[in-house]
Amino acid sequence: MNHAHKMERTMTSLARKPTNISLNAGLIEEAKALDINISRACERGLAEQISETKAARWLAENGDAIASSNDFVEQNGLPLARYRQF
Repeated sequence: MNHAHKMERTMTSLARKPTNISLNAGLIEEAKALDINISRACERGLAEQISETKAARWLAENGDAIASSNDFVEQNGLPLARYRQF
């Protein structure tokens, strides 16, 4: 099962909450003409944005630790490198 299908299946099984949003009128017309479920498409886009934002925040919060680790490896090599079999 691909990620998009799994995400859609998960979203459809969760409780729904009505909300009002403003969208570009041209996009709405085109989506309707293509029989696209606008609510599902918005959910998918919102889920992707949430995932991207969480990843960016995680990287910002952990960037210093990652840089420090990379600096250590550059200066000292990989810990336990002599035990690597590849």
